[in-house]
Amino acid sequence: MPISMPSPERCPFCDYLAGLRPYTILEQGDQVAILVTREQRGLGHVLVIPVAHRPTILDVAPEEERHLMNAVRRAARAITAAHDPEGIAVWQNNGVPAHQTVPHVHFHVAGTLPDGGTRWGEVPRLDLDETDGIAKRLSPHV
Repeated sequence: MPISMPSPERCPFCDYLAGLRPYTILEQGDQVAILVTREQRGLGHVLVIPVAHRPTILDVAPEEERHLMNAVRRAARAITAAHDPEGIAVWQNNGVPAHQTVPHVHFHVAGTLPDGGTRWGEVPRLDLDETDGIAKRLSPHV
């Protein structure tokens, strides 16, 4: 049985990387990009994505795997340097039953909150000035 995927008309992550929609991009290379999410569920919450459109982890090309993991580690180190959290959360969802909302594989990386864990459910949506500020705080450490 195939994984049940969300189905937006266009992939927003691909649009962000192409400059078709505004978004804060912390880093973009040939293989991977790090985006500052507008829904901060932890300290310095970012998304690590392959530049090529890949719907799920099962679709990631072997040559992208190392680049993705290195970017996850760099993001975790940058968050640690910028925020000094007590923990780092990394998570990745595949399919609607796993709560994947964007059909482009992405790893969430966030510092844990002072009371532990990360925020679930509805969170305030930041504007681009706020996410640009988060990127500025993280960028020296990526």
